[in-house]
Amino acid sequence: MFMRPGQPYPLGSSVVKDEQGQVLGVNFALFSANATEVELCCYEQDGSGHWRELGRFVLPEYRQQIWCGFLAGAEAGLCYGYRVKGPYQPHLGHRFNPKKLLMDPYARWLKGSLQPGPWMLGYARIDENGKPLDVECLLESPEFESELAQTQGVSADGNIGDDTLLNCVDNAWAVPRSVVVDEQPFSGKRLAPQPLSAEVILELHVKGFTQQFPDLADELRGTYAGLGSPQVIEYLQSLGVTSVELLPVHSFFSEPFLDDKGMSNYWGYNSVAFFCPHRSYCATDDGIAEFQQMVDNFHQAGIRVLLDVVYNHTAEGNRLGPCYNFRGIDNLSYYRLHPNDKRFYINDTGCGNCLDISHPRVLQLVMDSLRYWVSVMGVDGFRFDLASCLGREPKGFDAGAGFFDALLQDPILSGAAMIAEPWDIGPGGYQLGQFPLPFSEWNDRYRDTVRRFWRGDHGMLPELAKRLHGSGDLFEHSGRGPCSSVNFITSHDGFTLNDVVSYEQRHNEANGEENRDGHHENFSANYGVEGDTDDPEIVAIRQQQQRNIMATLLLSQGVPMLLAGDEQGNSQRGNNNAYCQDSDIGWLDWRQDDAAQNMRSFCQRLISLRRQSAVFQTREFIHSANPKDEHALGWYDRHGDEMTWKHWAEGNCRSLQLLMKTTEPDGHVEMLLIMMHASEEESEFVIPQIVEGCRWQALLTTSSAIGLPDDIESCFDAGTTLSVSARSLTLFGAVMPGKQGYGRRSNA
Repeated sequence: MFMRPGQPYPLGSSVVKDEQGQVLGVNFALFSANATEVELCCYEQDGSGHWRELGRFVLPEYRQQIWCGFLAGAEAGLCYGYRVKGPYQPHLGHRFNPKKLLMDPYARWLKGSLQPGPWMLGYARIDENGKPLDVECLLESPEFESELAQTQGVSADGNIGDDTLLNCVDNAWAVPRSVVVDEQPFSGKRLAPQPLSAEVILELHVKGFTQQFPDLADELRGTYAGLGSPQVIEYLQSLGVTSVELLPVHSFFSEPFLDDKGMSNYWGYNSVAFFCPHRSYCATDDGIAEFQQMVDNFHQAGIRVLLDVVYNHTAEGNRLGPCYNFRGIDNLSYYRLHPNDKRFYINDTGCGNCLDISHPRVLQLVMDSLRYWVSVMGVDGFRFDLASCLGREPKGFDAGAGFFDALLQDPILSGAAMIAEPWDIGPGGYQLGQFPLPFSEWNDRYRDTVRRFWRGDHGMLPELAKRLHGSGDLFEHSGRGPCSSVNFITSHDGFTLNDVVSYEQRHNEANGEENRDGHHENFSANYGVEGDTDDPEIVAIRQQQQRNIMATLLLSQGVPMLLAGDEQGNSQRGNNNAYCQDSDIGWLDWRQDDAAQNMRSFCQRLISLRRQSAVFQTREFIHSANPKDEHALGWYDRHGDEMTWKHWAEGNCRSLQLLMKTTEPDGHVEMLLIMMHASEEESEFVIPQIVEGCRWQALLTTSSAIGLPDDIESCFDAGTTLSVSARSLTLFGAVMPGKQGYGRRSNA
């Protein structure tokens, strides 16, 4: 192999072929605006897993702030890393350290495992006397040189400080290698883009969902292959969901403080390689092909795949964190640093650092990554973690930020679903309702309102109506529709649905942070006993409240998102921050008892009803309450009278009726009526006088364990008084004059 000048595009490593398809070599391209030299280090791994360096090559070309070179004779499968030379001046934002072997930010695959330890630090830790803290620990490194000066390094500015001294211990033995991949576009089935209004999303964790899945082969548990298996897909189809939203699958590392406690980052919100599928989720050595096959299997079943992506920060943490790639390649360009002292990182994420998406090359990295996961890996959309960070310009969050403009004009991403988590912890970070098209947004106002209503909180009706309506008060101002609101009651972050009705306090002791972590206010209730109980009355209330909340979620305007496991009463034993629980706390418990099976049956029926109903597919907010109009959304009290401002002001009222009507292009009219009753006492409801001659058929009730009304074959006239159970929801479908029963449409 020999090196000659290369091309600055595409970034990363690219196999170059002649017209006959014969491999000529590999082009390497790495962005660094402030480096003085870049070395490409090539490796092979022996049978015992040790790395042997094959050679080092200086990238000879520097164009457009990109270091590039063509390695003739190289081919796919070559393992490599970079050593990047430049100044070590933390106060100026520079943290170059050629003793650290760095992973390619554009790597498609990583080989080998990380060996965490002080050798991964770019700086030398010292005590108050200037003595190194890590001598004994560094002795564990096979590359350690015993001279004390090698550990202490040299001060860049003459000042002794905890990150101002260069750590001269080589870390090559402890770092995964980037691997050259001969990239192939996705060849599986693709699903035509459709509005999110047609979706029912299930948020799940690749390992947590499959680790204990019934009748799954052991070698497939916790893997992409397991998630894409016929057994899992058959289950998801039977449930009725249309999209799965996967917690992070980009390669990630655990934070050092978790390594020190013998724990790991289970959720994966600590990305280090934005193009690479996480290795531990692979059942095979070819994780790219395995992931592509999983996506194809989902598509064959008509299920879309959305990825939860973390472009707001990286696994390198704050200034005292490890050096994996970005920090050592060009810290000043990749991260947002304090303007008065660039030694310190802006931390609007709470994770130690923020990527500077306003930098054109960092923006390019994110856009290239998104396009890769669509065009090569086949996914259908993305949920952006802490998305407010991605819209931050020098003066704060901006709905016209460069990242949003880049997304809007990109032809490859034009059909992909885009969902924002519309907050971060920085100043002005809560931006619910402020994201531009084409984004939908996680709606935590919906979550809190529905939890509080069914808990029986005072004065919730006006706020509840807004959330059931699709939160037009938050989204319609910019011309967006109901599908802008991704409604959820639970997500990976917080209580499960079972725990929302079983615990009033968080119980995160297993996390090792003295129960200080996680949300403090959960708007939950335990109905008499904290946690598990055998009291049949309390158990019955909890099960019915789960059905009430689930029914509300799936019968609201907007896009419903369920947390995997809620459909069968999964519990995390009161842990509302299971980010480090790669254990039976974080894994789904696939219970087969009557309660779990009944809840699954209830959810299947509920999802089926939603997908059959045109009233949930509307593209625009409905403002007419007149049932004679083509589209209507009206509010009635339990006596069947239209709600007035006096009704809305009754703080102790916990009852409501909601009419939803839509007329389809073929003239088919559909009307649904929901009776919601959060009171602790049974009450009488009167069916409103809506359309002359129209009768109403009960389709679902939360008073039944599986949602099936006892009188499902019966039809009720307007004005009929019905006895409604305490803490219950009942759904009716309109039977139009001349019809025998509620006319259902085929599944969407």
